[in-house]
Formats: sequence, C-alpha cells, structure tokens
Amino acid sequence: MPLPPPVRLHLTTPPLDEGARQGRFGYAEPCPGHEGLAAPDMGVWAGRTLDEVAAEDPDAVRRWLTDPEFAPPGGGESVAALITRTGEHLARLEPGRHHAVVAQAVVRAAVVSALELPAAAFWRLDVRPETVTALSGRAGRWNLLLGRPRE
Repeated sequence: MPLPPPVRLHLTTPPLDEGARQGRFGYAEPCPGHEGLAAPDMGVWAGRTLDEVAAEDPDAVRRWLTDPEFAPPGGGESVAALITRTGEHLARLEPGRHHAVVAQAVVRAAVVSALELPAAAFWRLDVRPETVTALSGRAGRWNLLLGRPRE
C-alpha cells in the first residue's frame, strides 16, 4: 500500500513590532486560512508588558511560566491548550504545501506537538523573528527544519 502524499508546512514569524520590542503580550491575532494557528489569547494580559503583569501578580506569572495548564486570567489560553489547538490543526492539514505567518508562540506549540515533546519544552524553544520553521510529514509523523531565514 503506497504512503499518502506528504504535508509541508512553512511557519513564518513576522518582524517584531513595537509592542513585541517592548515585551508586550500580544492579542489573539487570527491566522487567515489557518484558524487553528491563531496567536494565543492572553486574556487581560494582552497589551501589557511582562514586567507590568509580574509587578501586579507575580504568582500568576510564575504559574504561567511553570504550569502548562495555567491560563492567564480573563479568558486567556494556557500553553497546554495552545499546544493542543495547534496539534489538532496540524493533524487536519491536507497533503500539499501550506504557509502561515504566525506568532513565535505558535511555532513553539507546533514543534512541541509535532515532535510529541512534553509541554514544558515549550519554554525551552527560542524562535527568532523573520524566520521560517518547516514541518513536513505524513501519517502523523513529522520532520522538522528549524529557523531557516525568510526568503
């Protein structure tokens, strides 16, 4: 029986905007054509800097950085939920080539999901702006090419 055709997904990270340069949490920006790859919802932290949030609620920031199940207050998305959502999207991709411009957190989540890493690995992956991370695979098995410069 022949193998199914492969899926190839290029995840491109955009340049840092002014908010990202200041260390601000982003808003749940959509990913047109790939809704499952939208940026994470940061709840009431969106638009604020990590330092601002940590000064107000250091325990919540500590939990967010150490407990993948902890979600930012106000309807935020946990790291575990982001990984699950991203993995479900990867599993639904049709064979062929796909391209999406995504937040750095989405690249981390995709790598963790595709390689079946523990959720704690999310925080151990650095994703540079303006790079392409390529995933390719078939039958639920993924291969990874990290951090190729954008073309």
